[in-house]
Amino acid sequence: MNTVEQYLTLLDAASAAVLTTYRKDGAAVTSPVWFRYANDGLEVVIAENDLKLRHLAARPQCSLVVFETVPPFRGVRVAGTPTLRRDGVAQARQAIASRYLGPERGDRFAATRGAGVILWLPIGSAQMWDLKAILPT
Repeated sequence: MNTVEQYLTLLDAASAAVLTTYRKDGAAVTSPVWFRYANDGLEVVIAENDLKLRHLAARPQCSLVVFETVPPFRGVRVAGTPTLRRDGVAQARQAIASRYLGPERGDRFAATRGAGVILWLPIGSAQMWDLKAILPT
């Protein structure tokens, strides 16, 4: 059985991630995003005017996949109805940007961004995988 603890190095790194939201007609739209693992869930900051928020208003479901592009090719997928909140956006954005860009560039990036929303999905129902067992040695 997989546990979150087995995937903390993946979740604490600047790993690749994609967020899937849905248009009114049900069509899936997948976008690369930056994220962080916090408060027993995965958080993504979405800009206030981003289409993702309109998609979530029309259909409040999404999935977030975090994955490695190098062996052992671990991944985590969380899906469901996210919690959206507007408090703490600047701090979350700065922390997330610093993970991907480094502290100085992350601070500069976060300072240039406007209002936003934090999307949070609980990690408890995550699907997790690790391809180590099936990779050739």
